[in-house]
Order: sequence, then structure tokens, then C-alpha cells
Amino acid sequence: MTEANHSCGNCTQLRARLAETEAELVQLRARIEELGRHDSTTGTLNRRGLLDTLAAELQRAQRTGHPFCVAVLELDRPADVAAQRDRMADDAVLKKTADTVGKLLRTVDRFGRLGDDSFAIMLPATWLDQGVIAMGRLAKAVADCDWGEAAPGLALTFSAGITTNAFGDSAESMIERAGQALRQAQGAGGARVIQVEEALPLG
Repeated sequence: MTEANHSCGNCTQLRARLAETEAELVQLRARIEELGRHDSTTGTLNRRGLLDTLAAELQRAQRTGHPFCVAVLELDRPADVAAQRDRMADDAVLKKTADTVGKLLRTVDRFGRLGDDSFAIMLPATWLDQGVIAMGRLAKAVADCDWGEAAPGLALTFSAGITTNAFGDSAESMIERAGQALRQAQGAGGARVIQVEEALPLG
């Protein structure tokens, strides 16, 4: 083999290694981006992931005119349960809650964790009354959960607020509106779903 051919062969191998390295970097960046959008405890979307997904759905709804719902739900924590929190496997409870809800959602729905005990669900192509029915199914599933060794004897319910998209909405405004309905549900004693729509403009 001449020196030129040897050099050419080295260049080919080097280009192949560089291409392989670049492909690995692309995969790594995608993985980092994916991790940055998910909650480490439950494996669901985190707040950032939820807001990004909701913003994209708002744009799609503006193009198609299709309605969709957003629900914010939070586990009801009675005083006697709250007092035991140091002894409860909270992470296991949250993970089981997320798994229970996730199994009942459609493949097009999106679900994630907003905060400590709070989650949000986006239901594409769903009218408000349909969304309320869906929340009722989820509420029954959570109430029927057997928490097993994670928290023996535990019985939990959740409160939820649900809203539908309106003209001029942002991801944050929908989350806030559903959150206000959630607080109404909690103020009314919990273990219930309250729906709310954006008020129509005056005049």
C-alpha cells in the first residue's frame, strides 16, 4: 500500500469515527432534553414539559378549531394523613397515583406533575362535559387504590379543577384557571371536580 493510500484509509476511518461520535452526541442531547421535561419521581412530564405540550396544543387548536380540556388535580391530604407524612413513602404514593391515572388515559392525552401533590392532564379534542366524566373515572380509580406496603391503610381522594380552551389563552392562563377551580373544589370539602370556563368578554 502506498503512503497516499494509507493516508486515505486513515481519513476514511477518521470520518467514520467522527460521524459515529456526532450521532452519539445527537442522541445524548435528545436524552438530556427528554430528562429535562420529565419528573424524576413519577416519570411523567414535569411543569416545563406540561407547559411546552400545552402551548403546542393551543396552537393546534387555533388552527383546527377543536376544543380541548386541561385539568389540575391535587391529592386530598386529611389532617391525620398529613401528620404521618414523615412516615409515609410519599414518593411511592405519588408514583402509584401517576401510574393509576396514566393507565386510564388515552394515548393522545398528556399527564404530568405540577408540584408536590398536584398534577395536570391535557385532554385533546375533548369537550368540557366529556372531560368532567373522565375526571370522575380517574377519581374512582385513585379512591380504589390499594397502597399496599407503601402506606398501609391509606385512603386518598383528589380534588380537581377543569377548564377548556378559550380565545387568547396561554398555557399559563389555562393552568391558572383550572387551578382556581381546583381551589374551589378543595374549599368545598375536596373529593370533587369543579369545571370553569373563561368568561365571555362584555359587550
